Amino acid sequence: MQSNQTSTVNNMDVDVAIIGAGPSGAIAASLLRQQGHKVVVVEKQQFPRFSIGESLLPCCMQFIEQAGMLDAVNQAGFQFKNGAAFRHQSRYTTFDFTDKFTPGPGTTFQVQRGQFDKLLADTAISQGVDIRFGHQVDSVDISNEPTLQITDEQGHPYQINAKFIVDASGFGRVLPRLLDLERPSNLPSRSAIFTHIEDNISDSEFDRNKILISVHPEHKDIWYWLIPFSNNRCSIGVVGEPHLLAHLTGSLEQQLLAIIAQEPDLKRLLANAKVVQPCATLQGYSANVTTLATNKFALLGNAGEFLDPVFSSGVTIAMQSAVMACANLDKQLKGETVDWQADYAEPLMLGVNTFRTYVQAWYDGRFQDVIFYQQANSNVKQMICSILAGYAWDSKNPFVKESERRLNTIVELCRELDVA
Repeated sequence: MQSNQTSTVNNMDVDVAIIGAGPSGAIAASLLRQQGHKVVVVEKQQFPRFSIGESLLPCCMQFIEQAGMLDAVNQAGFQFKNGAAFRHQSRYTTFDFTDKFTPGPGTTFQVQRGQFDKLLADTAISQGVDIRFGHQVDSVDISNEPTLQITDEQGHPYQINAKFIVDASGFGRVLPRLLDLERPSNLPSRSAIFTHIEDNISDSEFDRNKILISVHPEHKDIWYWLIPFSNNRCSIGVVGEPHLLAHLTGSLEQQLLAIIAQEPDLKRLLANAKVVQPCATLQGYSANVTTLATNKFALLGNAGEFLDPVFSSGVTIAMQSAVMACANLDKQLKGETVDWQADYAEPLMLGVNTFRTYVQAWYDGRFQDVIFYQQANSNVKQMICSILAGYAWDSKNPFVKESERRLNTIVELCRELDVA
């Protein structure tokens, strides 16, 4: 089942127009329909389609459940995930997401996004959501009540009149582009090269229930992800600043294989691997905006801000923003006044900025010193584990509430004790 759309291209009136049918769009549409609002989702692509962001965090599961999609996800046969493993040279450590500070789910899945995103969208459709695949947003006017000019998959134009627009377009960043909201990220420009492999991993000690993050043996700000799936395949990628990857030559596949070979454990682990997906690259992916929301639109997930793939926060931020936006939007559509800065943008940025603290500290080495510290205090590790599991909005967690100060304190302790 792909869509319940009709063949007509008549102008239409809705409460909410959602741009994008990925995880945040599908969940937002489901929640808004539950609340009794008329919603249409406009999706430029056809599903399934390839996407990265394949290692979900446990925090996501509560949002999936709120949208009435948990049974479908649990029954889909995705790879079970219970934590994260980190490796740098001879150092190896794991985080068990069930052993965390914050209440909530402690396990989740590693998913091939084409299948996962289609499942969420199809489930939303089965709930009665109108999703229009192959329909493109050409322009938006928010000078009065919002209107969107759309072209359908046959090239026919039509107009959607909405009371509110939700941008869940991810890296497409439709409203930031059309409304001139984009601004540079304060994070350095980085590049990623990635693909899917048939991994043929024979090492019995390799834990398929965890994402493996490996650090380059010489350059601590180059790292690799290895995300196992349930079908003897993995997602593999490398991330670094462009000048650190500039020495790589040949095709993207040759570049990726060459830099994998520089990490001895990955090279050994993937000795029998076969590339099964054309390699791709993503460059300068970190992004920011001037405004996350007004009383006419809200930006969800990557459409507003994308940090970095290192802690798999993208889908979590997308789903968290969907739930937060829909709660406020329900109030506005029922006649209540919503302060979108105070009620949506600022609470959302609490978690985004928590993730930002640890992303920046990963690349400058501070957080790596904490991750690989061997005599970690169990309570501190549980608090850090909660953030790695996606619970970056839990202000009861000291490492969320005062992320920078607390992190720097523990970094100093780890470094002092390591020297001692």
